Amino acid sequence: MPDKEPNSQNDFMIEKIKARPINRKKLIRRTIITAVMAVLFGTVACVTFLILEPVISNQLYPEEEPQPVVFPEDQNEMSPEEMLAENLPDESPSPAPGGEDSSGETLPELSGLTKEQIQEMIDGADRDLEDYAGLYAALQELIYNGRTKEDGESVIPALCQYMIPVKGVTSSIDWFDDVQERSNQATGVIVADNGVEFLILVDYSSLKNAENLVVELSQGQLVYRIDAALKGVDKDTELAIVAVNRDSIPAGFLEEGGLAVVALGSSAGNKMTGTPVIAMGSPMGAGDSIGYGMITYAGSQMTGPDRNYRLLMTDINGSKNAEGFLFNLKGQMIGVITDSPSGSDTGNLIHAYGITEIRRIIEKLSNGNTFAYLGITGTDVTAYAHSDLGVPYGAYVTRVEMDSPAMLAGMQVGDVILAINGNSVINYSSYCNQLMILNPGDTVELTVSRQSQSEYREMTFTVELGEL
Repeated sequence: MPDKEPNSQNDFMIEKIKARPINRKKLIRRTIITAVMAVLFGTVACVTFLILEPVISNQLYPEEEPQPVVFPEDQNEMSPEEMLAENLPDESPSPAPGGEDSSGETLPELSGLTKEQIQEMIDGADRDLEDYAGLYAALQELIYNGRTKEDGESVIPALCQYMIPVKGVTSSIDWFDDVQERSNQATGVIVADNGVEFLILVDYSSLKNAENLVVELSQGQLVYRIDAALKGVDKDTELAIVAVNRDSIPAGFLEEGGLAVVALGSSAGNKMTGTPVIAMGSPMGAGDSIGYGMITYAGSQMTGPDRNYRLLMTDINGSKNAEGFLFNLKGQMIGVITDSPSGSDTGNLIHAYGITEIRRIIEKLSNGNTFAYLGITGTDVTAYAHSDLGVPYGAYVTRVEMDSPAMLAGMQVGDVILAINGNSVINYSSYCNQLMILNPGDTVELTVSRQSQSEYREMTFTVELGEL
């Protein structure tokens, strides 16, 4: 039987290549490691950028630091000895006619004149409507053009140049998805320029519910609306400082002297009564309204916890919602108009906080600082209480606030504060002024006199001040 020929198809081995199985655990582990490394690298890069970016930017584009605002001391502010003398009765005799008054001027000799002769002298004085109109024209000139010398050199800037409109803007969306904008306006004055910002003093009561603050600056027919930021608010007086960045103001506006820092006058002393004043801002309840008059009374005081304000009463009849500022005829701001109650018998007569008494408040707000808090309301010790009752001169405590640092330290109603950190306290105003210089968290030593049976004995309290 012949042999069979070999089959060529069987001479080769048929091989099937299979895919290598995937190691899922290893793949997942590598994916997780890669993701973690990516997150770690991104985090390190982000942190490095955040740390180095301000440093590099500061080196390349250094920011100008704002200068601290410090108002000069009031040259007319009473010394502690003068404050003490103000409580004592004035025993100096009145100057007689023909003698000299305190300013050195000779008083007219009226002795021997009859009523008819005096009336004849009065009737002989030249006065007419032109003189009356001239007085008001001079006041109007001061407001809109300032006062100048004969050589044309400016002495007092125009008072209207100080007035800065500040608007509180609130936006809402109506049923038709249209944006509706509402605004309330107050009038402010620039009290300081710290090199980075212009700082504007304003009554914050009409602006406190606003979402944004806007300052309007006028230059001819142009009106610039510039965003502003709240620097600080004093809740007792509702005064606030609003800051406007210098970089946001058009350069041309600054070059033409469009912004002026107001000059602060003085409300100290007992000779304020009779001072002619100009009320500007919104004394009549409308923007850019003006009132003329004089200070009729400057002896009213408003006290509160760690605060003492002097009220300047005027004969200017204004609005119940009046706000603005009082200026003297030297162009200096001497008061900030307030709607605080002053008695029902005064009607709508305008009154203001004296600038001397709130100067340190404005300074603290301008620097963004907070107010120290002890929690004492007090009054002055009168000459009668000192001489007849033996009460030492100082700040007599009439109220201690609940849970205040003063109460926790053990102070009581009837105590008399004699000194703070060794600095003598003559009266309540002196106490408030010294506390205004201190800061929350400061530890102070109070020298206090407390009545024990029939005499007063000194005690010392160490108190850590809180924040108002």
